[in-house]
Amino acid sequence: MRVLGVDPGLTRCGIGVVDGGGGREVRCVWYGVVRTPADQDLSRRLLTVADAVQEAIATHRPDVVAVERVFSQTNVQTVMGTAQASGVVALAAARAGLDVVFHTPSEVKAAVTGSGRAGKEQVATMVAKLLKLSEKPRPADAADALGLAICHCWRGPMMARMAEANARAKELAKAHRARLAEAAKARR
Repeated sequence: MRVLGVDPGLTRCGIGVVDGGGGREVRCVWYGVVRTPADQDLSRRLLTVADAVQEAIATHRPDVVAVERVFSQTNVQTVMGTAQASGVVALAAARAGLDVVFHTPSEVKAAVTGSGRAGKEQVATMVAKLLKLSEKPRPADAADALGLAICHCWRGPMMARMAEANARAKELAKAHRARLAEAAKARR
């Protein structure tokens, strides 16, 4: 599975591509950071992020896009910018026909370091170690994007199996309710 991980942001948007093999084997394909100036018009900044994601999708042909889920922060302006960047990432992926999955920061930290409360340095260190990189990806947004991709490589298959099981359970429950309704009708 090839996963494009995106740590959304307006000033810095981390993008990373990871190949996941069987088990816990992962390999770095590429990573980078998209930067936009804070004084630039918001629509231009979002366009820059969208263009970079579209280019990464066209170049690296991922199977899925994993995006960090926006979480509440005290700075509303930062949250809004992050949410807007997430939206254009999801749109670019959808236009390319790719599924988009969202992972929380704590899910990523737990997957990569074993602790959902790990700091950015711990994440960067473990990302470098897991991907056998000679140095930590910099800035931290790049390491976070690679961490998202790793997280999805490891969690994605399980999430897919759980979704299939849930869909099958709903089908069985619906069929069971229909049989009960038929039995109740027959008793009348």
